[in-house]
Amino acid sequence: MNIPDSDHPHSIKAVFFDIDGTLISFKTGKIPESTQNALEKLREKGIKVIVATGRSINSLSHISHLEFDGFITFNGAYCVTTSRELISRHTIDPADIKSLIRYAGEVPLSYSLMYENKVEINDATPEVVGMYSHINLPVPPIHDKDQIDVENVLQANIFLRPEAEEEFMQKVMPNSTSSRWTPLFADVNGGGITKQLGIENFCKYFGIDTAGTMAFGDGGNDIAMLKFVKIGVAMGNANDTVKDIADFVTDEVDEHGIEQALIRFGLL
Repeated sequence: MNIPDSDHPHSIKAVFFDIDGTLISFKTGKIPESTQNALEKLREKGIKVIVATGRSINSLSHISHLEFDGFITFNGAYCVTTSRELISRHTIDPADIKSLIRYAGEVPLSYSLMYENKVEINDATPEVVGMYSHINLPVPPIHDKDQIDVENVLQANIFLRPEAEEEFMQKVMPNSTSSRWTPLFADVNGGGITKQLGIENFCKYFGIDTAGTMAFGDGGNDIAMLKFVKIGVAMGNANDTVKDIADFVTDEVDEHGIEQALIRFGLL
């Protein structure tokens, strides 16, 4: 889509950033200095800078040295301000969690259950261990199948291939929504929960019109967000599905893609 130049510079009031593959490089595991400087400059201009991630609220230590105005976590299921004021919280239907546990007891399937204060897995297969290593997180503990809190799950990670996802969701977790940023697993949240909902909630909280929003992402769980905001920017390292729906495709994380796009649209 073409966005008129007149819409670029002064109308954006909030910018939302995915973390993995967007703020943080998969190659280096770090945030480029150009990105850190860009975030600081946005906030100096009074533009809200908000994280939008599939990660849990407690797995953000690697960005704790940066200042943000809020956090959309669990793909929109749990939104809090920097001072940890709760904006919104949406759990997965307990019936779907019970169905998942039952299904995994019959068919080999790895999964994790994510809560506000903990993450649990049902087994530590090589692919599960590898995934947590990939995003620089410790492997969570294996849960006691008789002590699972099915009422408060904010997100589940289901380790199955993309081609099996649709049938699995219809059969096992019909009341939930799935998305993915890796072929390894799908993120599963409560029905209708996406990063878009998180953006809507923060816009209401800060009194910002959604026409004044911009977002950066690279994965399938960013699609709803990028389509919803005024200017949706796909990173150069994003997959083609994400690039196809974006308003603009910038360079990769390590090639200063965030800084370049913000300059391109007159925010820096």
